[in-house]
Amino acid sequence: MFASGGFMLWMLLRFYCTLLVRSFLPRESEIVLPDENDSHLRRYTNKYRVKRNWVRNLWIGSSLLMICFPLLPFILGLGLLTSFLSFAILDETA
Repeated sequence: MFASGGFMLWMLLRFYCTLLVRSFLPRESEIVLPDENDSHLRRYTNKYRVKRNWVRNLWIGSSLLMICFPLLPFILGLGLLTSFLSFAILDETA
């Protein structure tokens, strides 16, 4: 299939590409599966991820408004309102 030099070059390239990809992934000892007794179990659910996306989009929208209207009272008011809404959306009782 490959000449011996080409095969060795291919394996060397594949080895270093694997090392590069593994450098961006967490170590296997750092990968934690959720435990039933974990107090933060709700953070691993699909519903919570959807809420977190809502909060992220809310902050992006309010940040764009803050950039469009750079008035200190407006920025402070909108920041406080966005913080309140973020906590209300991510509240675990809802």
